Amino acid sequence: MIEECPKTPEIPYKEILLGRDYASIISKINDEYYYWDKVKYHTPKGIAPEDFWAAVKYLRRTNYKLYSFYTCELSFFETNKMQEILHNIDMNFGGVLASSSIIPDKNKQYYLLSSIMEEAIASSQMEGASTTRKVAKEMLRKQAKPKDKSQQMILNNYNTIRYLSAHKDQGLTPELLLNIHKQITENTLDNPEDEGRFRTDDNIFVVNGITGEVAHDPPSYKQIEDSIIQLCIFINEDKTFIHPIIKAIILHFMISYLHPFVDGNGRTARSLFYWYMLKKGYWLTEYLSISRIIYKSKGQYEKAFLYTEHDDFDLGYFVNYNLKVFSEAFKELKIYLERKTQENAAILEYRIPGLNERQIQIIKICAEKPASMFTSKDLETRFNVSVKTIRSDLEGLVSVGLMETVSLNKRLTGYTRSKNFELRLEEIKGN
Repeated sequence: MIEECPKTPEIPYKEILLGRDYASIISKINDEYYYWDKVKYHTPKGIAPEDFWAAVKYLRRTNYKLYSFYTCELSFFETNKMQEILHNIDMNFGGVLASSSIIPDKNKQYYLLSSIMEEAIASSQMEGASTTRKVAKEMLRKQAKPKDKSQQMILNNYNTIRYLSAHKDQGLTPELLLNIHKQITENTLDNPEDEGRFRTDDNIFVVNGITGEVAHDPPSYKQIEDSIIQLCIFINEDKTFIHPIIKAIILHFMISYLHPFVDGNGRTARSLFYWYMLKKGYWLTEYLSISRIIYKSKGQYEKAFLYTEHDDFDLGYFVNYNLKVFSEAFKELKIYLERKTQENAAILEYRIPGLNERQIQIIKICAEKPASMFTSKDLETRFNVSVKTIRSDLEGLVSVGLMETVSLNKRLTGYTRSKNFELRLEEIKGN
Protein backbone atom coordinates (compact mmCIF):
# COMPACT_ATOMS: atom_id res chain seq x y z
CA MET A 1 0.00 0.00 0.00
CA ILE A 2 1.05 3.65 0.37
CA GLU A 3 3.98 4.49 2.60
CA GLU A 4 3.10 7.19 5.10
CA CYS A 5 5.00 10.41 4.50
CA PRO A 6 6.88 11.88 7.47
CA LYS A 7 5.34 14.79 9.31
CA THR A 8 7.33 17.81 8.24
CA PRO A 9 9.65 18.71 11.13
CA GLU A 10 10.35 22.21 12.34
CA ILE A 11 13.60 22.78 10.49
CA PRO A 12 15.39 25.87 9.12
CA TYR A 13 14.05 25.61 5.55
CA LYS A 14 16.21 28.47 4.31
CA GLU A 15 19.38 26.62 5.20
CA ILE A 16 18.35 23.79 2.89
CA LEU A 17 16.92 25.97 0.16
CA LEU A 18 19.69 28.56 0.10
CA GLY A 19 22.72 26.57 1.25
CA ARG A 20 23.15 25.13 -2.25
CA ASP A 21 21.17 25.17 -5.44
CA TYR A 22 18.56 22.80 -4.09
CA ALA A 23 15.67 24.98 -5.24
CA SER A 24 16.15 23.90 -8.88
CA ILE A 25 16.20 20.22 -7.86
CA ILE A 26 13.03 20.70 -5.81
CA SER A 27 11.40 22.53 -8.73
CA LYS A 28 11.98 19.51 -10.99
CA ILE A 29 10.59 17.19 -8.30
CA ASN A 30 7.50 19.37 -7.95
CA ASP A 31 6.92 19.45 -11.71
CA GLU A 32 6.46 15.68 -11.49
CA TYR A 33 4.67 16.13 -8.15
CA TYR A 34 6.54 13.27 -6.53
CA TYR A 35 5.28 11.79 -3.28
CA TRP A 36 7.54 10.93 -0.37
CA ASP A 37 8.20 7.40 -1.65
CA LYS A 38 10.07 8.92 -4.64
CA VAL A 39 11.37 12.14 -3.10
CA LYS A 40 13.43 10.22 -0.57
CA TYR A 41 15.40 8.61 -3.42
CA HIS A 42 16.08 12.00 -5.03
CA THR A 43 17.51 13.53 -1.85
CA PRO A 44 20.95 15.16 -2.43
CA LYS A 45 23.86 13.87 -0.41
CA GLY A 46 24.40 15.49 2.96
CA ILE A 47 20.70 16.04 3.71
CA ALA A 48 18.39 13.75 5.66
CA PRO A 49 15.51 12.56 3.41
CA GLU A 50 12.97 13.76 5.98
CA ASP A 51 14.50 17.27 5.97
CA PHE A 52 14.57 17.37 2.18
CA TRP A 53 10.91 16.28 2.08
CA ALA A 54 10.13 19.14 4.48
CA ALA A 55 11.79 21.59 2.08
CA VAL A 56 9.79 20.19 -0.85
CA LYS A 57 6.59 20.63 1.12
CA TYR A 58 7.62 24.13 2.18
CA LEU A 59 7.94 25.27 -1.44
CA ARG A 60 4.59 23.70 -2.33
CA ARG A 61 2.88 25.50 0.53
CA THR A 62 4.19 28.90 -0.56
CA ASN A 63 1.60 29.02 -3.34
CA TYR A 64 -1.12 26.61 -2.26
CA LYS A 65 -4.64 26.95 -3.64
CA LEU A 66 -7.22 25.98 -1.00
CA TYR A 67 -10.72 24.55 -1.48
CA SER A 68 -12.68 23.83 1.69
CA PHE A 69 -15.44 21.24 1.93
CA TYR A 70 -17.32 19.80 4.89
CA THR A 71 -15.37 16.57 4.92
CA CYS A 72 -11.93 17.78 3.82
CA GLU A 73 -9.82 20.77 2.82
CA LEU A 74 -8.17 20.30 -0.55
CA SER A 75 -5.04 22.18 -1.54
CA PHE A 76 -2.43 21.99 -4.26
CA PHE A 77 0.55 23.83 -5.71
CA GLU A 78 0.03 24.76 -9.37
CA THR A 79 3.37 23.96 -10.99
CA ASN A 80 4.81 25.42 -14.19
CA LYS A 81 4.20 22.05 -15.86
CA MET A 82 0.53 22.12 -14.90
CA GLN A 83 0.18 25.64 -16.30
CA GLU A 84 1.81 24.54 -19.55
CA ILE A 85 -0.56 21.58 -19.95
CA LEU A 86 -3.60 23.72 -19.13
CA HIS A 87 -2.50 26.25 -21.75
CA ASN A 88 -2.03 23.55 -24.40
CA ILE A 89 -5.44 22.07 -23.63
CA ASP A 90 -7.07 25.50 -23.88
CA MET A 91 -5.41 26.09 -27.26
CA ASN A 92 -6.63 22.75 -28.67
CA PHE A 93 -9.93 22.13 -26.92
CA GLY A 94 -11.60 25.52 -26.63
CA GLY A 95 -15.05 26.10 -28.04
CA VAL A 96 -13.89 28.90 -30.33
CA LEU A 97 -11.98 26.51 -32.59
CA ALA A 98 -13.75 25.08 -35.60
CA SER A 99 -14.14 21.36 -35.12
CA SER A 100 -13.43 20.69 -38.79
CA SER A 101 -9.85 21.89 -38.27
CA ILE A 102 -9.16 18.68 -36.37
CA ILE A 103 -12.09 16.40 -37.22
CA PRO A 104 -13.53 16.58 -40.76
CA ASP A 105 -17.23 17.44 -40.63
CA LYS A 106 -18.20 14.58 -42.92
CA ASN A 107 -16.67 12.03 -40.51
CA LYS A 108 -17.61 13.81 -37.29
CA GLN A 109 -20.57 11.61 -36.30
CA TYR A 110 -18.71 8.38 -37.10
CA TYR A 111 -15.73 9.37 -34.93
CA LEU A 112 -18.04 10.57 -32.15
CA LEU A 113 -19.92 7.27 -31.88
CA SER A 114 -16.68 5.31 -31.97
CA SER A 115 -15.16 7.46 -29.20
CA ILE A 116 -18.24 7.17 -26.98
CA MET A 117 -18.12 3.39 -27.39
CA GLU A 118 -14.42 3.31 -26.42
CA GLU A 119 -15.06 5.48 -23.35
CA ALA A 120 -18.04 3.36 -22.23
CA ILE A 121 -16.10 0.12 -22.64
CA ALA A 122 -12.92 1.29 -20.87
CA SER A 123 -14.77 2.90 -17.96
CA SER A 124 -16.72 -0.35 -17.43
CA GLN A 125 -13.60 -2.51 -17.71
CA MET A 126 -12.04 -0.48 -14.91
CA GLU A 127 -14.92 -1.59 -12.70
CA GLY A 128 -14.64 -5.27 -13.61
CA ALA A 129 -16.53 -5.66 -16.90
CA SER A 130 -14.93 -8.62 -18.69
CA THR A 131 -16.39 -8.33 -22.20
CA THR A 132 -13.88 -7.77 -25.02
CA ARG A 133 -13.91 -4.52 -26.98
CA LYS A 134 -14.87 -6.36 -30.16
CA VAL A 135 -17.90 -8.07 -28.60
CA ALA A 136 -18.93 -4.88 -26.79
CA LYS A 137 -18.76 -2.74 -29.93
CA GLU A 138 -20.77 -5.30 -31.87
CA MET A 139 -23.47 -5.24 -29.19
CA LEU A 140 -23.63 -1.43 -29.25
CA ARG A 141 -23.64 -1.17 -33.04
CA LYS A 142 -26.40 -3.79 -33.38
CA GLN A 143 -28.30 -2.27 -30.45
CA ALA A 144 -28.52 -5.81 -29.11
CA LYS A 145 -29.82 -6.71 -25.67
CA PRO A 146 -26.97 -7.18 -23.13
CA LYS A 147 -26.21 -10.84 -22.44
CA ASP A 148 -24.65 -10.39 -19.00
CA LYS A 149 -23.78 -7.85 -16.31
CA SER A 150 -20.58 -6.76 -18.08
CA GLN A 151 -22.43 -5.90 -21.27
CA GLN A 152 -25.15 -4.15 -19.25
CA MET A 153 -22.50 -1.97 -17.56
CA ILE A 154 -21.10 -0.96 -20.95
CA LEU A 155 -24.54 -0.20 -22.41
CA ASN A 156 -25.39 1.87 -19.32
CA ASN A 157 -22.17 3.87 -19.66
CA TYR A 158 -22.79 4.42 -23.37
CA ASN A 159 -26.34 5.68 -22.80
CA THR A 160 -25.25 7.85 -19.87
CA ILE A 161 -22.50 9.56 -21.87
CA ARG A 162 -24.97 10.42 -24.61
CA TYR A 163 -27.43 11.67 -21.97
CA LEU A 164 -24.79 13.91 -20.38
CA SER A 165 -23.85 15.36 -23.75
CA ALA A 166 -27.49 16.29 -24.32
CA HIS A 167 -27.75 17.84 -20.81
CA LYS A 168 -24.46 19.70 -20.68
CA ASP A 169 -26.18 23.05 -20.19
CA GLN A 170 -27.90 21.91 -16.99
CA GLY A 171 -26.49 22.88 -13.59
CA LEU A 172 -25.31 20.21 -11.17
CA THR A 173 -27.99 19.22 -8.66
CA PRO A 174 -28.44 16.25 -6.32
CA GLU A 175 -31.31 15.17 -8.58
CA LEU A 176 -29.11 15.17 -11.69
CA LEU A 177 -26.42 13.24 -9.82
CA LEU A 178 -28.92 10.61 -8.66
CA ASN A 179 -30.35 10.33 -12.17
CA ILE A 180 -26.86 9.81 -13.63
CA HIS A 181 -26.12 7.10 -11.08
CA LYS A 182 -29.43 5.37 -11.79
CA GLN A 183 -28.65 5.23 -15.51
CA ILE A 184 -25.10 4.00 -14.92
CA THR A 185 -26.08 1.21 -12.53
CA GLU A 186 -29.38 0.03 -14.04
CA ASN A 187 -29.73 -3.77 -13.73
CA THR A 188 -26.18 -4.18 -12.37
CA LEU A 189 -26.55 -3.85 -8.57
CA ASP A 190 -27.35 -6.64 -6.12
CA ASN A 191 -30.15 -4.49 -4.72
CA PRO A 192 -32.05 -2.59 -7.44
CA GLU A 193 -33.23 -0.10 -4.80
CA ASP A 194 -29.66 1.22 -4.58
CA GLU A 195 -29.90 2.55 -8.15
CA GLY A 196 -30.03 6.34 -7.98
CA ARG A 197 -29.94 6.41 -4.18
CA PHE A 198 -27.29 7.66 -1.75
CA ARG A 199 -25.95 4.93 0.53
CA THR A 200 -27.77 4.61 3.84
CA ASP A 201 -25.02 3.16 6.05
CA ASP A 202 -21.25 3.07 6.53
CA ASN A 203 -20.86 -0.59 5.66
CA ILE A 204 -18.62 0.24 2.73
CA PHE A 205 -14.87 0.05 2.26
CA VAL A 206 -12.69 0.50 -0.78
CA VAL A 207 -10.17 -2.34 -0.71
CA ASN A 208 -7.04 -3.19 -2.64
CA GLY A 209 -7.99 -5.93 -5.11
CA ILE A 210 -4.70 -7.77 -4.57
CA THR A 211 -3.91 -7.39 -0.85
CA GLY A 212 -7.45 -7.02 0.47
CA GLU A 213 -6.34 -4.07 2.59
CA VAL A 214 -8.67 -1.12 3.10
CA ALA A 215 -7.47 1.59 0.73
CA HIS A 216 -10.12 4.20 1.47
CA ASP A 217 -12.64 4.64 4.28
CA PRO A 218 -15.23 7.13 2.98
CA PRO A 219 -16.94 9.78 5.15
CA SER A 220 -20.09 8.81 7.04
CA TYR A 221 -23.29 8.43 5.05
CA LYS A 222 -24.78 11.08 7.37
CA GLN A 223 -22.54 13.69 5.72
CA ILE A 224 -23.36 12.79 2.13
CA GLU A 225 -26.42 14.93 1.37
CA ASP A 226 -24.96 18.13 2.86
CA SER A 227 -21.63 17.46 1.15
CA ILE A 228 -23.31 16.93 -2.23
CA ILE A 229 -25.30 20.16 -1.88
CA GLN A 230 -22.09 22.02 -1.03
CA LEU A 231 -20.31 20.42 -4.00
CA CYS A 232 -23.16 21.44 -6.34
CA ILE A 233 -22.88 25.05 -5.16
CA PHE A 234 -19.10 24.95 -5.69
CA ILE A 235 -19.49 23.60 -9.24
CA ASN A 236 -22.32 25.94 -10.26
CA GLU A 237 -20.89 29.18 -8.84
CA ASP A 238 -18.44 31.30 -10.83
CA LYS A 239 -17.82 34.12 -8.36
CA THR A 240 -14.14 33.27 -8.03
CA PHE A 241 -12.41 32.02 -11.16
CA ILE A 242 -11.09 28.48 -11.00
CA HIS A 243 -9.77 26.98 -14.20
CA PRO A 244 -12.60 24.74 -15.54
CA ILE A 245 -10.30 21.73 -15.93
CA ILE A 246 -9.13 22.04 -12.32
CA LYS A 247 -12.76 22.32 -11.25
CA ALA A 248 -13.65 19.21 -13.25
CA ILE A 249 -10.80 17.32 -11.56
CA ILE A 250 -12.01 18.47 -8.13
CA LEU A 251 -15.51 17.22 -9.00
CA HIS A 252 -14.02 13.87 -10.06
CA PHE A 253 -12.01 13.57 -6.83
CA MET A 254 -14.82 14.60 -4.47
CA ILE A 255 -17.32 12.08 -5.86
CA SER A 256 -14.69 9.35 -5.54
CA TYR A 257 -13.75 10.50 -2.03
CA LEU A 258 -17.31 10.85 -0.72
CA HIS A 259 -18.27 7.50 -2.26
CA PRO A 260 -21.93 8.50 -2.00
CA PHE A 261 -23.26 5.28 -3.55
CA VAL A 262 -23.10 1.61 -2.72
CA ASP A 263 -21.47 0.94 -6.11
CA GLY A 264 -20.76 2.76 -9.37
CA ASN A 265 -18.91 5.68 -7.77
CA GLY A 266 -15.93 5.55 -10.14
CA ARG A 267 -18.06 5.44 -13.28
CA THR A 268 -20.22 8.28 -11.94
CA ALA A 269 -17.17 10.41 -11.09
CA ARG A 270 -15.58 9.96 -14.52
CA SER A 271 -18.91 10.69 -16.24
CA LEU A 272 -19.27 13.94 -14.29
CA PHE A 273 -15.75 14.99 -15.29
CA TYR A 274 -16.73 14.39 -18.92
CA TRP A 275 -20.02 16.31 -18.43
CA TYR A 276 -18.37 19.35 -16.85
CA MET A 277 -15.73 19.59 -19.57
CA LEU A 278 -18.45 19.66 -22.24
CA LYS A 279 -20.43 22.14 -20.17
CA LYS A 280 -17.46 24.53 -20.18
CA GLY A 281 -17.01 24.38 -23.94
CA TYR A 282 -14.26 21.76 -24.28
CA TRP A 283 -16.12 20.09 -27.14
CA LEU A 284 -13.19 17.86 -28.14
CA THR A 285 -13.57 15.95 -24.86
CA GLU A 286 -16.46 14.15 -26.53
CA TYR A 287 -14.02 12.54 -28.96
CA LEU A 288 -11.55 11.34 -26.33
CA SER A 289 -11.42 8.04 -24.51
CA ILE A 290 -10.04 9.29 -21.20
CA SER A 291 -10.98 6.12 -19.33
CA ARG A 292 -8.94 4.03 -21.76
CA ILE A 293 -5.80 5.93 -20.75
CA ILE A 294 -6.72 5.62 -17.08
CA TYR A 295 -7.41 1.91 -17.50
CA LYS A 296 -3.92 1.37 -18.95
CA SER A 297 -2.40 3.17 -15.95
CA LYS A 298 -4.91 2.14 -13.30
CA GLY A 299 -2.22 1.68 -10.65
CA GLN A 300 -1.06 5.28 -11.09
CA TYR A 301 -4.67 6.48 -11.00
CA GLU A 302 -5.27 4.78 -7.66
CA LYS A 303 -1.94 6.00 -6.26
CA ALA A 304 -2.70 9.60 -7.24
CA PHE A 305 -5.90 9.38 -5.21
CA LEU A 306 -4.21 7.72 -2.23
CA TYR A 307 -1.24 10.11 -2.27
CA THR A 308 -3.72 12.97 -1.95
CA GLU A 309 -5.38 11.38 1.06
CA HIS A 310 -2.11 10.44 2.76
CA ASP A 311 -0.51 13.87 2.28
CA ASP A 312 -3.07 16.08 4.05
CA PHE A 313 -5.35 16.21 1.00
CA ASP A 314 -2.73 17.70 -1.30
CA LEU A 315 -4.68 17.43 -4.56
CA GLY A 316 -1.58 18.10 -6.66
CA TYR A 317 -0.98 14.38 -7.19
CA PHE A 318 -4.47 13.89 -8.60
CA VAL A 319 -4.36 17.07 -10.70
CA ASN A 320 -0.95 16.20 -12.12
CA TYR A 321 -2.05 12.67 -13.06
CA ASN A 322 -5.31 13.76 -14.70
CA LEU A 323 -3.66 16.49 -16.75
CA LYS A 324 -1.17 13.95 -18.10
CA VAL A 325 -4.05 11.58 -18.92
CA PHE A 326 -5.85 14.33 -20.80
CA SER A 327 -2.74 15.16 -22.81
CA GLU A 328 -2.14 11.49 -23.63
CA ALA A 329 -5.77 11.03 -24.70
CA PHE A 330 -5.40 13.97 -27.09
CA LYS A 331 -2.22 12.47 -28.56
CA GLU A 332 -4.05 9.18 -29.13
CA LEU A 333 -6.91 11.02 -30.82
CA LYS A 334 -4.51 12.73 -33.24
CA ILE A 335 -2.82 9.41 -34.06
CA TYR A 336 -6.23 7.81 -34.60
CA LEU A 337 -7.36 10.63 -36.90
CA GLU A 338 -4.13 10.44 -38.91
CA ARG A 339 -4.63 6.69 -39.35
CA LYS A 340 -8.25 7.18 -40.42
CA THR A 341 -7.18 9.88 -42.89
CA GLN A 342 -4.78 7.41 -44.47
CA GLU A 343 -7.47 4.74 -44.57
CA ASN A 344 -9.90 7.15 -46.20
CA ALA A 345 -7.26 8.03 -48.77
CA ALA A 346 -6.86 4.31 -49.51
CA ILE A 347 -10.60 4.10 -50.19
CA LEU A 348 -10.01 6.26 -53.24
CA GLU A 349 -8.72 3.21 -55.10
CA TYR A 350 -12.28 1.89 -54.91
CA ARG A 351 -13.74 5.15 -56.15
CA ILE A 352 -16.57 4.13 -58.48
CA PRO A 353 -18.85 6.57 -60.29
CA GLY A 354 -22.41 6.45 -59.00
CA LEU A 355 -21.57 5.07 -55.54
CA ASN A 356 -21.54 7.20 -52.40
CA GLU A 357 -18.89 7.17 -49.67
CA ARG A 358 -20.85 4.80 -47.42
CA GLN A 359 -21.09 2.26 -50.23
CA ILE A 360 -17.38 2.60 -50.94
CA GLN A 361 -16.54 1.99 -47.27
CA ILE A 362 -18.71 -1.14 -47.34
CA ILE A 363 -16.87 -2.32 -50.47
CA LYS A 364 -13.54 -1.74 -48.75
CA ILE A 365 -14.64 -3.85 -45.76
CA CYS A 366 -15.77 -6.62 -48.14
CA ALA A 367 -12.39 -6.53 -49.88
CA GLU A 368 -10.39 -6.69 -46.64
CA LYS A 369 -12.71 -9.06 -44.76
CA PRO A 370 -14.38 -11.36 -47.32
CA ALA A 371 -16.45 -13.20 -44.71
CA SER A 372 -18.19 -10.02 -43.49
CA MET A 373 -21.95 -10.21 -43.11
CA PHE A 374 -24.04 -7.03 -42.75
CA THR A 375 -27.58 -6.18 -41.80
CA SER A 376 -29.25 -2.82 -42.22
CA LYS A 377 -29.40 -2.39 -38.45
CA ASP A 378 -25.62 -2.97 -38.09
CA LEU A 379 -24.78 -0.26 -40.58
CA GLU A 380 -27.49 2.14 -39.44
CA THR A 381 -25.53 2.75 -36.23
CA ARG A 382 -22.10 2.66 -37.86
CA PHE A 383 -22.96 5.40 -40.38
CA ASN A 384 -25.62 7.19 -38.31
CA VAL A 385 -28.24 7.12 -41.05
CA SER A 386 -31.75 5.69 -41.22
CA VAL A 387 -32.44 2.03 -41.94
CA LYS A 388 -34.14 3.11 -45.16
CA THR A 389 -31.03 4.95 -46.34
CA ILE A 390 -28.58 2.15 -45.55
CA ARG A 391 -30.88 -0.47 -47.06
CA SER A 392 -30.94 1.59 -50.25
CA ASP A 393 -27.11 1.66 -50.17
CA LEU A 394 -26.93 -2.13 -49.80
CA GLU A 395 -29.50 -2.80 -52.52
CA GLY A 396 -27.53 -0.50 -54.80
CA LEU A 397 -24.44 -2.66 -54.27
CA VAL A 398 -26.52 -5.77 -54.96
CA SER A 399 -27.77 -4.26 -58.23
CA VAL A 400 -24.21 -3.73 -59.53
CA GLY A 401 -23.21 -7.28 -58.59
CA LEU A 402 -20.84 -6.47 -55.70
CA MET A 403 -23.07 -7.88 -52.96
CA GLU A 404 -25.77 -10.48 -52.60
CA THR A 405 -28.55 -11.08 -50.10
CA VAL A 406 -28.79 -13.94 -47.62
CA SER A 407 -32.01 -14.81 -45.83
CA LEU A 408 -31.21 -15.01 -42.11
CA ASN A 409 -34.78 -15.65 -40.96
CA LYS A 410 -38.33 -14.81 -42.03
CA ARG A 411 -37.88 -11.09 -41.34
CA LEU A 412 -34.14 -10.44 -41.44
CA THR A 413 -32.01 -10.16 -44.56
CA GLY A 414 -28.21 -10.24 -44.51
CA TYR A 415 -25.80 -8.85 -47.09
CA THR A 416 -22.44 -10.31 -48.03
CA ARG A 417 -19.98 -9.85 -50.87
CA SER A 418 -20.96 -11.57 -54.10
CA LYS A 419 -19.26 -14.73 -55.35
CA ASN A 420 -17.83 -12.74 -58.27
CA PHE A 421 -16.90 -9.73 -56.13
CA GLU A 422 -13.28 -9.38 -57.30
CA LEU A 423 -14.19 -9.79 -60.98
CA ARG A 424 -17.13 -7.36 -60.81
CA LEU A 425 -15.01 -4.80 -58.93
CA GLU A 426 -12.34 -4.88 -61.64
CA GLU A 427 -14.96 -4.70 -64.40
CA ILE A 428 -16.70 -1.71 -62.82
CA LYS A 429 -13.43 0.08 -62.11
CA GLY A 430 -12.32 -0.64 -65.68
CA ASN A 431 -15.37 1.13 -67.04
